[in-house]
Amino acid sequence: MSELSKRATVYFDPAIHQALKIKAVTTQQSLSDIVDSALRQQLSEDQEDLSAIASRISEPEISYESLLDDLKKHGKI
Repeated sequence: MSELSKRATVYFDPAIHQALKIKAVTTQQSLSDIVDSALRQQLSEDQEDLSAIASRISEPEISYESLLDDLKKHGKI
């Protein structure tokens, strides 16, 4: 973990906490390292999603009703 760490209190469901403790022991990592890694992965996925949305901003929009009409017209539903 980075030397510039910040402390936070996080509350877990008891079963999740137990799973984290077991994972920490079996992987020889601290709970903090496991949680930090999971949060970094989640934030990275969020950034990927935002990039994907930005790259599709110019695509035409279609309403749900129009989509259903088109599917019906082409025998898909």
